[in-house]
Amino acid sequence: MNPSQDTGSGGIPEDRKLYVVDSINDLNKLNLCPAGSQHLFPLEEKIPDIGTNSGNGNHSLFLVGLIIVLIVSLALVSFVIFLIVQTGNKMEDVSRRLAAEGKDIDDLKKINSIIVKQLNQLDSEQN
Repeated sequence: MNPSQDTGSGGIPEDRKLYVVDSINDLNKLNLCPAGSQHLFPLEEKIPDIGTNSGNGNHSLFLVGLIIVLIVSLALVSFVIFLIVQTGNKMEDVSRRLAAEGKDIDDLKKINSIIVKQLNQLDSEQN
């Protein structure tokens, strides 16, 4: 366990706790001291520069990038699914054509065998 964290802190970093305490002390001094006798630092000087703003910018940039990547990948997956469905439809058309042509070939074989039988009969009658 980190020694700078208190168990009852509720997840507030140590720097922020000090800022809150310092701000409360400044408010108490304003109420107790006469006006003009207290020099208060501007809010920007009280907040320690720990790079939280740039971290938030990086996090938001990361989230925007992640959202863009997810949208692009969703579009690609949708396109692939569309291509799979189209390929399946084309395969069904080809298989139907092959089945129809197979039936035509079978019919042609039957006609051929009938013609051969007729020719054989004519040939045997002529002999």
